Amino acid sequence: MHIEKRLSELGLVLPGPMRLPPGAELPFPWVRVHGDRVFVSGHGPLAQDGSLAEPRGKVGDQLTREQGYEAARLTALAILASLKRELGDLDRVTAWLRVFGMVNTAPGFTATPAVINGFSDLILTLWGPEAGPHARSAVGQSELPFSIPVEIEAEVAIDREGRFGGARPAASS
Repeated sequence: MHIEKRLSELGLVLPGPMRLPPGAELPFPWVRVHGDRVFVSGHGPLAQDGSLAEPRGKVGDQLTREQGYEAARLTALAILASLKRELGDLDRVTAWLRVFGMVNTAPGFTATPAVINGFSDLILTLWGPEAGPHARSAVGQSELPFSIPVEIEAEVAIDREGRFGGARPAASS
């Protein structure tokens, strides 16, 4: 429970399961475990109750770069919540392998890497320099579902048995 302890020390709380907008149906799992790999479907930023977080819209128009960064951080918490529900313990994640970040951008906005850093910075803080670094893309999109500002998908490696205590968390500050 190192990762969850670190989240608590940072004053962060995982949101509840996503509450889809009325009429929306998503016929796929949020998390798919295959052997020692876990594939995480695209997540957006969530409020504590699992509803879509505000503000929504395009980064570089309705949202500032800083608001986009915070949306990416909230998306990281949403992904961690889904991983916890599926795996039972976030310490089973032994490595973050790949992250694909999409930013709902206004025309001409090119600071997508700085926005997705909101996700990466939190993962690196929690998992440290051994398990936290990941291959990453950060691209701009003309639209994202439900006008969310950020959508992120990921791939992680896990301890299949849950017997080794998972990743080594970053040192507490």
